[in-house]
Amino acid sequence: MSAQVRPGWMEKPKPLTQVGKVLALATVVLLVCVPFLVIVSTSLASTEEVVDNGGWVLWPTEPSLKAYRDILDGGIVTHALGVSAGVTIVGTLLSLACTVTLAYALSRPGVFGARPVLLLILFTFLFPPGMIPSFLLVKELGLLDSYASLVLPVLVNVFNLVVLRGFFQGIPEELYEAARLDGAGDWRVLFSVVLPLSKAALAVVGLFYAVAYWNSWFYASLYLESDHWPLQQVLRTYVVAGSGLTDATTGEGTVTAPQTTQMAVLVIATVPILLVYPFLQKYFTKGVLTGAVKS
Repeated sequence: MSAQVRPGWMEKPKPLTQVGKVLALATVVLLVCVPFLVIVSTSLASTEEVVDNGGWVLWPTEPSLKAYRDILDGGIVTHALGVSAGVTIVGTLLSLACTVTLAYALSRPGVFGARPVLLLILFTFLFPPGMIPSFLLVKELGLLDSYASLVLPVLVNVFNLVVLRGFFQGIPEELYEAARLDGAGDWRVLFSVVLPLSKAALAVVGLFYAVAYWNSWFYASLYLESDHWPLQQVLRTYVVAGSGLTDATTGEGTVTAPQTTQMAVLVIATVPILLVYPFLQKYFTKGVLTGAVKS
């Protein structure tokens, strides 16, 4: 018998192809890791070493946590870190709750007014409000200089809503019918049937919301005073303006070299998301693809 001919995409890659893939992967890894290594190394370097190397250090000869101690002892970054953590946790939970309930209602057939509401939501996605109308609305609602202004205007993201709606529509209809036959109402079906089957999609949408809240700085610059700023807005002040903020209690700013301070704040702002992402990575592809298939 003749050997079975396999398609080209199933054949073993040639050595030259494997070498090319290794080189490409190594290049991508270096492009990602080297800048981050420079950031961490610069934040750990001494003031003299930073100045001698023109502001950047690839590997510090005498690592020091002085930059971290200075910015954390001042109270500015510590307070901003607490603000960002609180806004991220509360905002993510509220956004998930609102998005889940709205997506579930829009995913079920026969719901009165579901299609007009969905079209209205999609319209806001295609034609978002401008900065001035948003500011006037927040002002009229009395949310200026309030942490609610960082959450309520962006409580439901249209993309996340569409992903969850598509995921809920992909759940077999037989499960809904079986729950109905057992006497379950809408809330019981949602909590006992839908949510346990939607862990992947919820993890992905929750990650999207958490990253958006954590990285948000623009709304803080519009709606909040400087003593209420989250970490990302403080980071922007350090990096873009090239200077630290003044402690509201002592009236003193940071005394570390600006470049070292900037990198230390950048590391503090980046590490929390890096620690959370690996635990949700396994849900990422499954949740997005499954939710987007039927949306």
